[in-house]
Amino acid sequence: MESYALAEIDDLMQKLGKSLKDIDGIPQPDSSLTRDLINRLLNEELDYDRTALKTLHEKSLNALNQFHKSVYDVILHSVQHDEGKLFFISGHGGTGKIFLWNTIASKLRSESLIVLPVATSGLASLLLPNGRTTHSRFCIPLDITAESTCEIKHGKQLAKILQKTSLIIWDEASITHKYCFEALDKTLGDLMSIQNDNSRARPFGGLIVVCGGDFRQILPVIPQGERTDIIDASLNSSYLWPHFEIYELKQNMRLHKEGIDAVEAGKIASFDKWLLQIGDGSLYDDSAHEMIRIPPDFCSPTTENPMEAIVDEVYPSL
Repeated sequence: MESYALAEIDDLMQKLGKSLKDIDGIPQPDSSLTRDLINRLLNEELDYDRTALKTLHEKSLNALNQFHKSVYDVILHSVQHDEGKLFFISGHGGTGKIFLWNTIASKLRSESLIVLPVATSGLASLLLPNGRTTHSRFCIPLDITAESTCEIKHGKQLAKILQKTSLIIWDEASITHKYCFEALDKTLGDLMSIQNDNSRARPFGGLIVVCGGDFRQILPVIPQGERTDIIDASLNSSYLWPHFEIYELKQNMRLHKEGIDAVEAGKIASFDKWLLQIGDGSLYDDSAHEMIRIPPDFCSPTTENPMEAIVDEVYPSL
């Protein structure tokens, strides 16, 4: 275990441009154990109960709707034929993007293929099977620029995993700055050149990348930025966007959940339609000022103490 710790420290120091050899008196990690460490990290992406995953996949596959199934088929076909395609799956809340990601991941992992599911936020990454945040997984710089690349070097553990990866799933892509995608694109083009001389000319080095999100929702946050700045920072303003095949999920899975009554289904359908109209810009009460009329049943009555009324509405148990 001591050699494993030394190996990890050595890896960190190399990122800082130094080595354990630069420190007098410190023991050096055993090279054979360092190789075992690399294998251990790789095995983390392969060490799954394939029988359980096959059972989970069969159950999930039967629950896919027609929109899920069409997306599932094209992605699996691209992976099986190593086509190196890019996909953007658009869908508002409730259309089952996470369910689709989990179904695809269970299928590929049951076949001992490496899938890297990531999300822009930590909370969303917890919903993915063995998910990570994009910055954690790909070492994307926090202060991102057009010239940025990911801190992944040839020969390192993460580089070896990426070179064996069959699919990257990137959830919440619509809120991510385009420079993050472009940094990964440049980095993978370099890393994959070991396996394919043409990788630098292919998006993401030829790896298959599936992005999911909804451009009706929050876009990249640009401090003090105007609308044009926000739009320009979005993925669909990147040089990568023309390479994406776009699919849309349109069916709200919450309406087809077992045990839901007709009244509740009607409320969900009404709210779902209202949200889509807002996102499409077709529900302005005052289009000149982009003012939207909120339905009365969504609003609390006027009171002398609005703050207390809001707390009572949101936290009735208090």
